[in-house]
Amino acid sequence: MAARIPIQSLHHFAYRCRDAEETRHFYEDLLGLPLAHVIRADNVPSTGEYCPYVHIFFEMRDGSYMAFFDLGDGQAAEPSANTPDWVNHIALQVESEAELHAARARLEAAGVEVLGVTDHGFVRSIYFFDPNGIRLELTTRTAPAARLDEFKASAHAELADWVRTRPLAASR
Repeated sequence: MAARIPIQSLHHFAYRCRDAEETRHFYEDLLGLPLAHVIRADNVPSTGEYCPYVHIFFEMRDGSYMAFFDLGDGQAAEPSANTPDWVNHIALQVESEAELHAARARLEAAGVEVLGVTDHGFVRSIYFFDPNGIRLELTTRTAPAARLDEFKASAHAELADWVRTRPLAASR
């Protein structure tokens, strides 16, 4: 087996946004993630393609970032036509259930529709959409470390069972 790539952590996850200031307000003023870096350019560094943009980064406590590209055209990313809107989302962790409930109250006071608190058996979560239509989850761990270790120990067997029995397997 080849050596594993030494990935340390998530640096950032980037989405398109329709308005950098609207997005800044939501992530910094409402969620409390400070605006930490702004890149403004006319050409895409990796391809050289001409496409004026601003790339904004919001820092989380662990040093990772949520990032957004505003292409200056007022367009948000299109949802995937073949995927339910609850599938693609970003889950951000908070420290405690008290913080989760406080976040829910803050979001609702700002007019954001919030679903949950949902108990997943190992975490509790709330769900909502940002101004760009991106689904977000705030979650807090509720299972002890030993239970998480049990999940890890059975993960490969659970996945193999799904692959063997999933509905698509019967139709092939």
